Amino acid sequence: MALIKRGKTWHTHFFVDGQRFRQSLETSDWRKAQAKEKELITQATEGKLNSSRPGFAKLAFAEAGDDYFDGRKLELGKSSQSKERQLLIKPREFFREKSLSKITPEDVLRFREWRSKTRVGPAIINMEVGVIRRMLKRAKRWHLVGGDLRPLKEPRSIGRALTYDEKLRLLRTAGWNEDWQRAQAAMSLALCTTMRGCEIKRLQWRDIDFLNRVILVRISKTEAGQRFIPMNDEAYELVVRLRERAKTFSGIEPQHFVFPACQNGHVDPTRNQHSFRTAWRNLTRAISCPACGKLQGPGETCTNRKCRAPIQDIKSPLAGLRFHDLRHHAITELAESQVSDQTIMAIAGHVSQKMLARYSHVRTEARRQAVSALSAKPIARRLGGSNGGYDTNNDTTHDPRGIPAPEVIEKMVGPCGFEPQTSTVSR
Repeated sequence: MALIKRGKTWHTHFFVDGQRFRQSLETSDWRKAQAKEKELITQATEGKLNSSRPGFAKLAFAEAGDDYFDGRKLELGKSSQSKERQLLIKPREFFREKSLSKITPEDVLRFREWRSKTRVGPAIINMEVGVIRRMLKRAKRWHLVGGDLRPLKEPRSIGRALTYDEKLRLLRTAGWNEDWQRAQAAMSLALCTTMRGCEIKRLQWRDIDFLNRVILVRISKTEAGQRFIPMNDEAYELVVRLRERAKTFSGIEPQHFVFPACQNGHVDPTRNQHSFRTAWRNLTRAISCPACGKLQGPGETCTNRKCRAPIQDIKSPLAGLRFHDLRHHAITELAESQVSDQTIMAIAGHVSQKMLARYSHVRTEARRQAVSALSAKPIARRLGGSNGGYDTNNDTTHDPRGIPAPEVIEKMVGPCGFEPQTSTVSR
């Protein structure tokens, strides 16, 4: 530990656990320099002072973002890398050339307000602030900023299960347009297996056991997602049809994807389908003209030239339905079928009862049937008993006149069993 004066400014030079720290104290007062040095030693002991990259905090945010992302590549999968890169776009745009060491709590608050004005949800804002937090933690600056910040409150909506009419409408609409065939097949597979969208897109032919009718989920969102899922008849027929279609473009090798990439009419079975977003949005937003009944996308007037009825106020009941909601619906149907929680978790890939309660939405009809067995009245009255109240005399202490005498029971049952002995047995 040493204080060194360079010009009129004091600098410190010390070691903590073998790591070297050198920093300007930005003061010409020796007593203030001593106090600041003790504070820096405390921060270094607590791991809040960066010695390995002393220049990272001085980098501009855009340059620091590149450095941060390069360091995260080994820690993240491909999809997580893509998500992390996307979350860095808006913080780069806002902070630009401002160095990490000059970011204050007010700057982060202004960033959240700037993002909220563009009607971005609190979940996205919290994730973007999360990237800023991880960068400032690496620069050993978050402890100076994060104390005054709290995450935005996110909506508790976790998805929904479909009603019978919504499910019927979805299945009918999916077959209306040939361009929605892949989305329709993926939708049916999700409803029959509880698989996530990312699991369906990464499914390969080597993961399907046609002999035992089982799907192996090897790549999932979490380690608990790796599981075996038995196929019912509907799922098996769907996979067989996809197999027959894959033969037309020689895409049935074990390493080929069940849902291959397709661009400009060219199918590449060695790459998987990245998204069903366009087809899914068009499918869930499709409406029927109230005048002629033609199924079409939303617009001002009906596309039928003979009709031309106004349809600007018509909205599909499926609008806003997410593809992930199909998984919610499938788990809900499993929960309503009264199978055990362990079976549901084995099929869906959940890790705890808390997650099972989060995803299974027992609908109103099932709840009404469940509470129909409840009553504040005594059971004896509902079963045709006496009209007395529920007390010791009427319910606990039974009337001995209603019980047959012991000798009567003996004659009915017999001394050796539940029925009187026959002549053959007596011999």
